[in-house]
Amino acid sequence: MEVQIKIIGLLLMMLAFMHFFIPKYFNWKESLKSLSTMNRQMMKVHTFFIALTVFLMGFLCFTSSNEMLNTALGNKVALGLAIFWTIRMFIQFFGYSSDIWKGKTFETVIHISASIFWTYLTVVFWMCFLN
Repeated sequence: MEVQIKIIGLLLMMLAFMHFFIPKYFNWKESLKSLSTMNRQMMKVHTFFIALTVFLMGFLCFTSSNEMLNTALGNKVALGLAIFWTIRMFIQFFGYSSDIWKGKTFETVIHISASIFWTYLTVVFWMCFLN
């Protein structure tokens, strides 16, 4: 289980760095022009803090996997992460319209990959908590 948590740590840190490419991929420069300055800046700032939070989750998992499995505090952190990623997994299925990915090869691959990844995180953190 410790190896799984370390792998998750690396994957989450990689996911955090991928957030730097989101604005360019989704053409935010053009797409967000119609938003007010406040909403446009909130999108950018919130994306930064999501990336930072995901990075710190990954860093915690990578550097403290043993503690997560073998201490009371680690067990509570694992519970928090299990709840967080369970909710994220459900959002993947019920929070996004299938119009975003249906009939589009790249988007479908991303949707399926993300679904598998969120499920993996959910299962590992619940197993860590229940250990």
